[in-house]
Parts: sequence; structure tokens; C-alpha cells
Amino acid sequence: MNPPSAPLHIVLVNPEIPQNTGNIARICAATGAHLHLVGTLGFAIDDKAVRRAGLDYWHLVRVFRHDDFDAFLHDTRLSQPPLLFTTAATTTYLQAPFHPGCALIFGAESCGLPDDITAAWPASQYGIPTLSRSVRSLNLSNAVSIATYKALEITGAFHGAALGV
Repeated sequence: MNPPSAPLHIVLVNPEIPQNTGNIARICAATGAHLHLVGTLGFAIDDKAVRRAGLDYWHLVRVFRHDDFDAFLHDTRLSQPPLLFTTAATTTYLQAPFHPGCALIFGAESCGLPDDITAAWPASQYGIPTLSRSVRSLNLSNAVSIATYKALEITGAFHGAALGV
């Protein structure tokens, strides 16, 4: 199932909170990114909370479902390593090698990415800095938004884009 080209692939591994996934779907609708749901979902995809958070934009989102991360890799056939977003990273997302069609990988809200995924790409892990040491991480949909818009800026995808708030 090699998905058609997209400016980005947003990959959620074992997402747990329906509202986050709905918000991320809306980000995908606004940017043309493809949404990949991998592994066990903590909700039904037709859950009312998921639909409500995505508002009436679901028809604009290309959603792909993968049983596990290996299936995602097989189905998408990435040309470059995925970019993993994790609180364990030592490199900021501002240094990530964003490129057109790259895959941004995010883990579950409660525990992040599984160890087997982070172990496979130790040099491809990025974090979003927080100025307060009291805050361990950002909300998943906020982190996806930050990384997505930075990737699109770096790759020049916004040239001629409409503005919205």
C-alpha cells in the first residue's frame, strides 16, 4: 500500500486520547499531511470525541491504518529514516533533517514511543525544548503541530499558502 506522495507523514504509534487524534487530523487537513495510525488505538476511530475534535475536516484527511510499526515501514517505503519525537532525545527538533515527504513519528501520550522503535533509530530522535524543567513534555497534538509546521517551513511548503488562524 505505498501511499501517494504527501508533504509529510504524521505517524501516531498507539495513540490513546481521541481528542488528540482528532486535533492532529485537523492539522493534517490544514497541511495536506497524511495521518498514519499505528498499533493499538485507545479509542474507536469513529469515537464521537475523535470526530468532534476533527470537526468537519475528516473528508480532507488521508488516514492510513497499520497493525504495527513494521507494517507502516513496509507500506510507506520511506526514502529516508523517520524522524522520531521523544522526551528522551538529546537533539532539538530545530536540528532535524526535515525533507519533503518525511515521516514524523510520535508515541502514546502516557509512555511515548516503544523501545524497539527508538532503539532502531538512535540518531534520528528529536525533542521539543521546554523552558521550565518542571514540564516534562507538551500535549501530543501541540507537539505534532510544532514539528509539522517547522517541517513545512523548512521544506518550503508554505510558498503561496493561504493564511489561517
